[in-house]
Amino acid sequence: MKKTAIIVLSDPKAGSEEALGRVFNALASAYEFKHAGEDVKIIFQGAGVRWPEQLEKSEHPVHGLYSEVKDHVHGLSKGCVAVFGTEISGYDLLNDNEVPGTPGLPSFVNLRNEGYDLLIF
Repeated sequence: MKKTAIIVLSDPKAGSEEALGRVFNALASAYEFKHAGEDVKIIFQGAGVRWPEQLEKSEHPVHGLYSEVKDHVHGLSKGCVAVFGTEISGYDLLNDNEVPGTPGLPSFVNLRNEGYDLLIF
């Protein structure tokens, strides 16, 4: 079975169509992989850790799509949550890449070694 990890780095605070377009396309890709029966993980990293708080709001234009793929959110980068902050809870904090001076980040090497292709938005 094909496996894909989708990494969301775009920042909702940018308030741009580009940032919204990136998260929309990331989630649309996850939706497609999910409905193809493939293994897909969504990881929010960098300023992207701010997205779940926005996407949880029912009035957000991408909320419906997010609701369809939320079950495939693998987690948020613990180190990035510490740097960029977020008020959302209920998500796993990923920290298996022990970067010095941080509480850790998701490991792309581990994902690759587990057979995941990486898509970065």
